Amino acid sequence: MKRRHFLQISPLVSLLPLSAFAHLKNKDIKINQLPDANTKDFFYKPSNAWAADFIPLYAEGKFQLFYLLDWRDAANHGEGTPWYRISTNDFVNFTEHGEMLPRGTKDEQDLYVFTGSAIYAKDKYHIFYTGHNYHLAEQGKPAQGIMHAVSDDMNKWEKLPSETFFAPSDKYEKDDWRDAFVFRNEEADEYNMLLAARFKNGIPRRRGLTALCASKDLHHWEVREPFYAPDLYFTHECPDLFKMGDWWYLLFSEFTDKVRTRYRMSRSIQGPWITPKNDDFDGHAFYAAKTASDGKHRFIFGWNPTRSNSKDNGNWDWGGNLVVHQIVQEADGTLAVKVPETVSAAFHNSTVPSFTKGNGNFKITDAGINFNSPQGFSAAVAGKLPDQCKIEMVAEFEKGTKQLGIMFRCSDDLDKSYYIRLEPNNNKLVFDMWPRERSEVDHVTELDRNVDLHAGVPVKLQLFIDGNKGVAYVNDKVAMNFRAYDLPAGNWGIFASEGVATFRDIKISTL
Repeated sequence: MKRRHFLQISPLVSLLPLSAFAHLKNKDIKINQLPDANTKDFFYKPSNAWAADFIPLYAEGKFQLFYLLDWRDAANHGEGTPWYRISTNDFVNFTEHGEMLPRGTKDEQDLYVFTGSAIYAKDKYHIFYTGHNYHLAEQGKPAQGIMHAVSDDMNKWEKLPSETFFAPSDKYEKDDWRDAFVFRNEEADEYNMLLAARFKNGIPRRRGLTALCASKDLHHWEVREPFYAPDLYFTHECPDLFKMGDWWYLLFSEFTDKVRTRYRMSRSIQGPWITPKNDDFDGHAFYAAKTASDGKHRFIFGWNPTRSNSKDNGNWDWGGNLVVHQIVQEADGTLAVKVPETVSAAFHNSTVPSFTKGNGNFKITDAGINFNSPQGFSAAVAGKLPDQCKIEMVAEFEKGTKQLGIMFRCSDDLDKSYYIRLEPNNNKLVFDMWPRERSEVDHVTELDRNVDLHAGVPVKLQLFIDGNKGVAYVNDKVAMNFRAYDLPAGNWGIFASEGVATFRDIKISTL
């Protein structure tokens, strides 16, 4: 049983025995994510396992990323989910610190050590986490409770099970009380805790809320009136809160509508909370995202989920690979995201591609590649796509152009391909494929983003490919993660459909 109601778990795979991971505990192992002869994942995942729900903390000069580790192999590894930790200062190279919070037993609250937060306060590191155990629910006890652990050095943690507390039975559902986010509220001179919770009464799929607790000492908590309860979603998972400039931002992840990490904004920590026009950070393939700042920049840490049976039409799994976006605050206070500079710089071996073949009406000039296809489809092909690479370019289109963008893993006859496609008429960025898995849709379901597109205005496109996963960025504002399994190799190129477009400053870079 997993707490993500919308996610399906892939069939179990054969992995290393638990003893193979014993050497990781409380030891630091340097992991260079850049490829060796066996090519590692660029977007981080633990060896022989998967990562979910990253809990970031900036401490000791690095981003400390606690995360939920899932072997997806209960037969060999046992039931439950522990917390592990990695650290990094560039989101490219990571130090593995091993297990931080071990799983409890079937008789203990924290068989599954689920999401929470980590802070440094009162001369100690504190973790507030979710103890989940559905075996207890079967006995009529709460499946979820908030638990506390402390440490002097972030390596050795002491659990404090006597401080576990549960949802008030008069107002909230007992089995939805999780994802504690703890912060110091200077205005109120107290510590606050935000929680994912659900009302006992109301429309079933709209009972989700962000609950609020308060404490003076981090050991005793008082449940207050809800922090944010809009009657919109089943639950508000993985809450996060931060202030940037004059604005406060409340984050949460929902799986009721489109499966998104969303945000609200307010001039005051007390609200009211405004929903911006575009209130999400990415698409379906970026979930449970939480933020941290190094004092200069703020980043958001989420995971790109795998898909069952490693197929494009497989169900979305729980857990996958780490993806980090940098948060950008716009002049009006709304938030955008872009690729972190260190991630982009890791792809440093750049070449200018040569487009030698294609389809339809296109012309190669010193200024770029021009497409003139007002009634049809044109494409220019640049050869084989590397397994790990960055593609970047600037595109511009004339009024009335229907589609343009990047195609990759194309067959030689261009009949099969993936597409990162801009749709000016719809102001959309979408992930598409030919042939499609479903005939009644015009792109891969839930892999789309809103983006402002205007004729004659240049559009910056960046595409990062790492094996079967990738992320596209537009104008240093919009991001879209995706998975691509069914076409493992092929060519890449650019295209325009039913319109006139120009592409320039085209580069492809490898690690």
